[in-house]
Amino acid sequence: MVSFLDRTNIGFAKQALQYSAGISEAAYALGAGLFFLTYSLFETPSNLILHRVGAKVWLPRIMVTWGLISAATMFAKGEISFCLLRLLLGAAEAGFFPGVILYLTYWFPNQIRGQIIGLFYLGVPLAFILGAPLSGLLLDIPTTRLHAKLHLQGWQWMFLVEGLLAVAGGLLAFWYLDDKPDHAVWLPEPEKQVLLAELSFEELERRAHGPSSFLAVFRSVPALHFALIYFLIQIGVYGVVFYLPTDIASILGESIGLRVGLVSAIPWIFSLIATFWLPRLADRYQSHRLLASLCLLASSLAISLLALTGSRTGSVIALPALCVAASGLLAIQPLFWTFPTNYLSGSGAAGGIAMISALGNIGGFIAPNIKVWAEHHFGARQAGPFVLAALVFPGVYLIATLSRRKV
Repeated sequence: MVSFLDRTNIGFAKQALQYSAGISEAAYALGAGLFFLTYSLFETPSNLILHRVGAKVWLPRIMVTWGLISAATMFAKGEISFCLLRLLLGAAEAGFFPGVILYLTYWFPNQIRGQIIGLFYLGVPLAFILGAPLSGLLLDIPTTRLHAKLHLQGWQWMFLVEGLLAVAGGLLAFWYLDDKPDHAVWLPEPEKQVLLAELSFEELERRAHGPSSFLAVFRSVPALHFALIYFLIQIGVYGVVFYLPTDIASILGESIGLRVGLVSAIPWIFSLIATFWLPRLADRYQSHRLLASLCLLASSLAISLLALTGSRTGSVIALPALCVAASGLLAIQPLFWTFPTNYLSGSGAAGGIAMISALGNIGGFIAPNIKVWAEHHFGARQAGPFVLAALVFPGVYLIATLSRRKV
């Protein structure tokens, strides 16, 4: 939850950054995307280190580092410092997400992994349901009171408070996590042995038909297929997320603050429900590919509908379209991650999950920048969402064709 909040809270600070720090629309889009360049660059080495030293040490290290840098965004004074801080934040947080996905493969067998990853993904809508009003509230705090103490504006308090939440979470995780089931003293021995036997059997199955070394991943066509799918998903995700508060503000006809933060939570309430139930249905009926294809199809159509209607003040269609787009783009992700985690093994899993995440997250850099380019090139605001929808749509076919590959 804190991870996603810290990488996307610039959506709430967008107007304040433009006013207080003199950051242009193009520089905002560039800074929003630069996070993903360094994030992608350092993901694979980070995950290989986690596989070697263990999650108990490495995940808290990541959290404390990114929390401090996220808090430091409060000191952004212009376009250069803003972009530099986004690059540093991406490098600091790199490896957290693929590290958690890898960590879950150490603990949970295939038959329930979809719903477990779905529980992890609940942190994303919770970041907006709980974090969006928090961000809006911090932005709305009267600056006169704050200036009397630390001379900070609302957007600076937002970065400080939410960044320090990550630091606190990292310190807590260091004391709480166990690296693997065989290290868990709280797990009864009979249960531990049954779990380890099941996980060991599945690991042998994956080694028999998928890459088990890091270098072998780059020769694997299915692994590259996974990376392309995830890339298209992330274009949709960040094309919606980075601009959702601004879209809500346009629909309501007011500036971003507490009320916009509260309304912005509505699409994520629907996303929370979808992300909780759809992976459970997929695990029960073994319908991961079907449900994933339908989620991405619905999201692509919803983004297109949003482009047709626009985020006009008082629009009755824009908010439902945002709800469908956000729900589909979020619920598809725990369904997607069952594909590579059922295929990769050993150091191939550590490197492969990170490689897929790294290449896929380049979509987070592409989305805001291609949206700005399309709107300027075609001279129409709706051109951006149309281009994003067109890029997301081929992922439906790519997911459907996974069933034809040996994965």
